[in-house]
Amino acid sequence: MSRVTVAEAALRLGDDEGLDAVTIRRLATELGVTPMALYWHFKNKDELLIGILDHALSTVRADRSVGDPWQKQLRAMIEALVDVCRRHPVLPDLLHSVDKNQVTSFTRATEDALALLAEAGFDVQEGFWIGSYLLHGAIGLVDAQPELPVNVPAAEGREWRRQRRLELECLPVDRFPMMVRFGATYAGEPEVERYYAFGIELLINGVEASARPTS
Repeated sequence: MSRVTVAEAALRLGDDEGLDAVTIRRLATELGVTPMALYWHFKNKDELLIGILDHALSTVRADRSVGDPWQKQLRAMIEALVDVCRRHPVLPDLLHSVDKNQVTSFTRATEDALALLAEAGFDVQEGFWIGSYLLHGAIGLVDAQPELPVNVPAAEGREWRRQRRLELECLPVDRFPMMVRFGATYAGEPEVERYYAFGIELLINGVEASARPTS
């Protein structure tokens, strides 16, 4: 059993049951081993959470062709971050709970982003601010995904959207004309992929509009 195997199992447990469920003892039960077997890889829960986050963020990096412009490489990093947050619902909680300075893959991703943003003409402090903006923007996109609330079963999705449409379309049209118009959008299935493409475009456009290329 490797460190990666343990991190992946812990990530699945967190996705299924939330961050509070991720403990050394519970994870050992899931894996069919003794807690001592996990202490070989992680001395305590804090180290385990750091290991989970390090593993989850391993794909968020600027390792495209060196000839690619900074915009393309930065977009690829944001897309990778959004993708991993979509696949792992526990990740936002992890990002808020763990000391990210101890997470190697997070530090490497920050280094990559700072280098790309330096190409765009930002100084290192501005680059760090922008990196934080992009991180929280990506998390916000996932948190606001236009699907069902987490407490609504998927089988009840159509009825939930119908009720939501009625709720909005019954608002006084003289006071809330735009909200009434928005209510009609619940008539169909949510355009999830379009939503993410649009949101990532907004994040990139905001950075690009403020760039000051050095060459």
